[in-house]
Amino acid sequence: MSDIQKIIVPDVGGDEVEVIELCVAVGDNIEADEGVVTVESDKASMDIPAPFEGEIVSLSVSVGDKIKEGDVIGEMKVAGGDSAGDSDSAAEESSSDDASQEAPKEESKSEAAPAASGGTEVIEVAVPDIGSDDEVDVIDVLVSAGDTIEKEDGLITLETDKATMDVPSTHAGTVKEVFISTGDKVKEGTVVIKLEVAGSGSSSSESASSDAPSEASTPAAQESEKQESAPAASASSETIEVAVPDIGEDGEVDVIDVLVSVGDTVEKEDGLITLETDKATMDVPSTHAGTIKEVFIKTGDKVKQGTLVVKLETSGGSSSQASSAPKAEKQADAPKQEETKQDSQQEESQQDASQGRSPVPPAPESKGNGKAHASPSVRRIAREFGVDLTQVNGSGPKNRILKEDVQAYVKAELAKPRTAAASGSAPVGDNVLQIVPVKPVDHSKFGEIEEQKLSRIQKISGPFLHRNWATIPHVTQFDEADITDVEEFRKEQNAYHAKIKSGLKITPLVFVMKAVAKALEKYEVFNSSLSDDGESLIIKKFINIGIAVETPGGLVVPVIRDVNKKGIEELSRELIETSKKAREGKLKAADMQGGTFTISSLGGIGGTAFTPIVNAPEVAILGVSKSEMKPKWNGKEFEPRLMVPLSLSYDHRVIDGAVGARFSTEVAANLTDLRRIIL
Repeated sequence: MSDIQKIIVPDVGGDEVEVIELCVAVGDNIEADEGVVTVESDKASMDIPAPFEGEIVSLSVSVGDKIKEGDVIGEMKVAGGDSAGDSDSAAEESSSDDASQEAPKEESKSEAAPAASGGTEVIEVAVPDIGSDDEVDVIDVLVSAGDTIEKEDGLITLETDKATMDVPSTHAGTVKEVFISTGDKVKEGTVVIKLEVAGSGSSSSESASSDAPSEASTPAAQESEKQESAPAASASSETIEVAVPDIGEDGEVDVIDVLVSVGDTVEKEDGLITLETDKATMDVPSTHAGTIKEVFIKTGDKVKQGTLVVKLETSGGSSSQASSAPKAEKQADAPKQEETKQDSQQEESQQDASQGRSPVPPAPESKGNGKAHASPSVRRIAREFGVDLTQVNGSGPKNRILKEDVQAYVKAELAKPRTAAASGSAPVGDNVLQIVPVKPVDHSKFGEIEEQKLSRIQKISGPFLHRNWATIPHVTQFDEADITDVEEFRKEQNAYHAKIKSGLKITPLVFVMKAVAKALEKYEVFNSSLSDDGESLIIKKFINIGIAVETPGGLVVPVIRDVNKKGIEELSRELIETSKKAREGKLKAADMQGGTFTISSLGGIGGTAFTPIVNAPEVAILGVSKSEMKPKWNGKEFEPRLMVPLSLSYDHRVIDGAVGARFSTEVAANLTDLRRIIL
């Protein structure tokens, strides 16, 4: 249709870049210029923006894909098109139909309850069999006095050596008293709460359900019979197969986590694997308590309804198979509720976007109630990221915290320094680095102003420079080198090449490159990178030096490779050619990758010294300022010598101050006496 438009990759400054994040999902409504995917090259990461406002219809790329200028990454339905309206109305009709179909079921259940008994009673809910004779820790209390809960709602969360599990409520009702606190130890039979429930007991409810002529109450009665008959089943052990229940999806979905392994003891309802669909993340629960005998799924697999997950050794006999059907039905309802809640959250985020709010959500305020309702897999993710779940707002049914909620919280926390500085109204303690925000100022009140947009290079490099400066502990060593003899030799060579009309012109920077390359061979730590885990150094056996070049669009850093293996004239020709390509905007991504050390020269402009920023993942950078004639004492008298200032910045996590001073001195010595370079 005419209102379906393709999203095409614009100029990304290189041949291919890698997709590192999908910023939207199919069905999202986004604003023009809002990021669709985030890509990363060797030098920068950037968002590919939406060319117009509308709804994401399809995405044709995934995280890890390589894309380039002109590639199609998806399709959008332009805002204002007829089909968009039709889609919305169809969705509303569909949701209305779903609601009307499910309403009788809910109504019949609610009608069956009063039939049981007109009064209420208070019961005690205790810890069931948790597969352990010892006491286990209570890591969370999910309810408080006065809460209204449904059957199977979690009351407390327990943690054993093998698993984290919720103790579910056996009935629906109102919590009258809570006997457990976080940090307590409990075991089977420990009373958790007193619960006020409707009716006089299970017997009356069974009677009512058996006498009721309504077909809607029949499954409840059957389920009750099966549950009651379970204890009467054989006590001998039995191996059963647990498969993926109805997950509300026709196609296959991704397995993002396997929560158990062979030999683990699990309880009924404990998560076995975690699945991720377009709308929700959910755990596939165990249908019985028992011991895992075999696991058929691994992380990254795709599964669908009926896919075999584990073999489980239980102690229940025939009742184990009988009770599996109601559980599958119950599991089938979970993704529907999850999707409904997710749709609601998406609509809210779309409204925020249409009102011009930041696409990065603000960090949730502390709920302060000390409770967090989340599945074991979500709790595991929270522990990995160090997230306090009591600070996270849940978007799932009954405010249950989903994986997406934890991800959104982490993203908001990481974005705090930027968003706080941009808003200018956040308090000092509202960001990770405790940066005092800059208050917005209307500069036009004081005189005429002109607003100029940042260049594309500035937009890309700015966040990386900020990251490098904020995360790398910089130390800058200042020194100077006597280049009197080098300069005399350089002028002689340029005069020679002018005479033979070779077209070659040697710049002082080439001699600095050779002096640095020789020093890097001696001090390998400067030619290294810190490993991702920060536990080791990656020493590089090649010497590729990046040269900062000023262009009309901003600063770029092309890389000259194997500097230690090339002569002065060869390096001069390559540097002239590379600098020309940089100024003409013809550099490719490959031309700016693979650097091991960087040189930033301001010698042609001026200045006495500066503090260059380390270009991660490198560990050092050398700044060169304008040379100047200075009187130097030769032991007998002062004589004029041409001195060039050097500013060496390095990562103090990797390089000690003494080593930094030695490297700087080595570079200066190599520049003073060129004969050292050929040794």
